[in-house]
Amino acid sequence: MNREKIQKGSLDITAWITWFLLCLINALKATDLVLEKVLLKAAFWSKHADTSMNDRQKKLLNKLLNGFEGKLTSSKWAKIATCSKDTAIRDINDLIEKDILQKEAAGGRSTSYELKPIAFL
Repeated sequence: MNREKIQKGSLDITAWITWFLLCLINALKATDLVLEKVLLKAAFWSKHADTSMNDRQKKLLNKLLNGFEGKLTSSKWAKIATCSKDTAIRDINDLIEKDILQKEAAGGRSTSYELKPIAFL
């Protein structure tokens, strides 16, 4: 808005209130998404509080719960956890046996893994 329009404009603040309320709605939606992620993560760790896991597994599960970008493969697991690919495969297979991870449905050149949806209940 320019200075002249402000000085000679009306006292109608409808446009400002509309803008403000849209900003508030967007902030509430963003907060809702963050809260949903936090609650899902808390529910996951609460459910698996007694499940034995090594530090590598906990680290990678937290990455998945935080929204891991891309596909999680055994090679990526090994790189992130700084371990051998064989150790990564053992970690992954252990979590599959514990019903926490599953192979992704979409096959392809490289097998990728994801959290089982039931793991959040």
